[in-house]
This record gives sequence, C-alpha cells and structure tokens, in this order.
Amino acid sequence: MTPELIDRARAVLRTTPVVDGHNDLPWAMRAQVGYDLDALDLTADQSHRLHTDFGRLRAGGVGAQFWSVFVPAELSGDGAVSATLEQIDFVRTMTERHPEHLRLALTADDVESAREEGRIASLMGAEGGHSLNSSLATLRALYALGVRYLTLTHNSNVPWADSATDEPVHSGLTRFGEEVVREMNRLGMLVDLSHVSADTMRDALRVSEAPVIFSHSSSRAVCDHPRNVPDDVLTTLAGNGGVAMATFVPMFVRADAIEWTYAADANMTAHGFSPFDTSPEAMAVQQAFAADRPRPIATVADVADHLDHMREVAGIDHIGIGGDFDGTPFLPSGLDDVAGYPVLIAELLRRSWSEADLAKLTWHNAVRTLREAETVSRRLRAERGPSIATLEQLDGA
Repeated sequence: MTPELIDRARAVLRTTPVVDGHNDLPWAMRAQVGYDLDALDLTADQSHRLHTDFGRLRAGGVGAQFWSVFVPAELSGDGAVSATLEQIDFVRTMTERHPEHLRLALTADDVESAREEGRIASLMGAEGGHSLNSSLATLRALYALGVRYLTLTHNSNVPWADSATDEPVHSGLTRFGEEVVREMNRLGMLVDLSHVSADTMRDALRVSEAPVIFSHSSSRAVCDHPRNVPDDVLTTLAGNGGVAMATFVPMFVRADAIEWTYAADANMTAHGFSPFDTSPEAMAVQQAFAADRPRPIATVADVADHLDHMREVAGIDHIGIGGDFDGTPFLPSGLDDVAGYPVLIAELLRRSWSEADLAKLTWHNAVRTLREAETVSRRLRAERGPSIATLEQLDGA
C-alpha cells in the first residue's frame, strides 16, 4: 500500500472514525488477568498479549467501540447471567478508569459527543441469548446497565432461536424468540443477527420494527460459511434499514481457512484450551499447530472483496465493520490488530471507493442505525409496556 493512500485513509478516519461492531477485549482480560487493569495496563503497548490497547485504538482511527460482553455458550442459566454481569462491570470499570480515552455511550448522541471530545465511545453488546436465561426481565436489566445490542445466539442454539453453527431445532425463532425481538425494539436495543441461522435472520427481519445489525459477519456468497450473511438476507436488510458489519476472522473471509480452523480448534480442545483462548499459553499451542500445518493467510484484499460484494447487494448505506479483535487467534495479514484500519481504508480507496462512501462505512451507517432504533423505541414505549411473557407461556414446556 502506498504512503499516499495510507495518508488519505488516515485523513478519512480523522473526520469519520471507525465504529467497530465487535471486540472481545473483556473476555480476554478475564481469561488472562481476571479483569485486573493493574496487571495488564491498556495505556501501554500490549501487542505481545492482545490485539487491543488504547494507543493502537487511536492509531487505527477507532472512534466508537462495541465491547462484546460475551460469555461462552457452555455457561447456562444463572451462571451465564452472572458472568455477563461481570463482563459489563469490567467495561464500565475500564471506561470510568480511563476517561482520557473512553466515554460511556448509551445513545447515538453520546457517540457523537465522544467524537467531538476526542474520546472513544464505549458501548456494549451481549453476545448470545443464553445470557438472558430466557427472561425478558433480565433483558431489561442488561439494557439498564448499558447493553445496546444482543446477539440472539452464539455458537449453540438457545431455547427460542437457532444458531448458525448448531443443528436447527426451531426453524428460526420460536414465538418467545419473536417476543424477545419485540421487547428489544421497545427498549431500543439493537437486534444482532451475527451467529444466528439464516432462518433466524429471516424471522427476525420479518418481526423487527427497528433496524437490525450483524455486528461481525461477512458475505456468504464470497465465503460459504454459515456464520456469513446470504444475499437474500442482505437484500432484505436494505429494506429494514440495518447494517451488516464485515468481520476479519479468516475462516469467515477465505473458504480455504474453514477446514484448517476446525482442525486447529480441535487441537486446542485436545490440549485443554478453549478455541477462543488467546492467552500466551493458548497461543503457543496455536503457533505450534500452525508450524506443522501452515494456515491459509487471509489478506486485506480478501476483506475488501466482502465489502465490495456487500455494498453491491445491500447498498452503501447498510454496511459497516466489526473486526472481532481479541476474539480470534489469527487475523488477515495487514489487519493484525486494531491499528490496522487505515490499511483497509487505503485498500478501498485503491478500489475507487469515494470518501463519502467510506464515511458511511466507518461511521454514519452505524450511528444512524442506533439513532433509528432509539426513535422506534420512543414510539413503542408510548404504545405498550414491558412484556411479561415467558418461554413456557408462549412455547410450552
């Protein structure tokens, strides 16, 4: 990439920085140091341990970050709820401790204000409906604590929705799942369709009165993985007003990385590690596996291919970026950490993307979607109160 293109990319990001849809730093901090911000100082360069620190967020032109308050699907019931609360507590603690870098953002106006102040808007998204324990009251509690999107599933089905990477049992959303979407609309919480099955995507788009998002998913037509978004869904998304945020995870970017990643995950499990573990010890196992079986290397151009296709199908007003940093052990060459966004923007400039289109991709689309969800919420709150429906009432035992 030429220095001139990089300079132009950085100029774009100074005006319209990246709203990144998904970063798993909170879980990485839990796994590595038990949330101890003294043991792992994010004001220092942590490139030997993490994809994320404040200096690299600044260098990458990140202006707003949805921190994933993810907990694994292996946690269930009250255990999943309490672990989610611990994740939320960490994000709020981190944000309060570093006001020179971060500002808690609960609304689109907060996001805009943070940019004007030169701070990074700090938002939260809960990754997986198991965090609710099938309770709409818990959903409301998460919203009250600042969670502004819920990914309906993670890698496993929940009792009311099918995941993309599990055997389907509900054919999409159940009646209670539809009620979850309706209550999210009423609250103003974004419905996140990353990780869900294609049928769940279609059901949620049918039910939702507010724009939805895909916080970290790419194009299935470019890379045929069930975690990616089919073209018919991208087309419907345009009518819904939502945004699909392309991710950088290699097996969602390049088809030849899928089989390799499944093998690497199995190797991690055999060594007693979660495939999501990015601690130094876990990464040593990953690196040893890669040394014996070289992995396919995704590139910035591969990611740009997804964005080109998603723009063509959904339209420029309905795409964004959700890197999934600190939630994957490997990343595309050139996008090694959160400082890499100028390289991606430079590649898109090289492909003749206009600066106006890039501004929509990085900033305007995500902020508009959040604002429109707030508008729908104000209308729905005036029309109806909180839902007290239960899974048992709507779906039976």
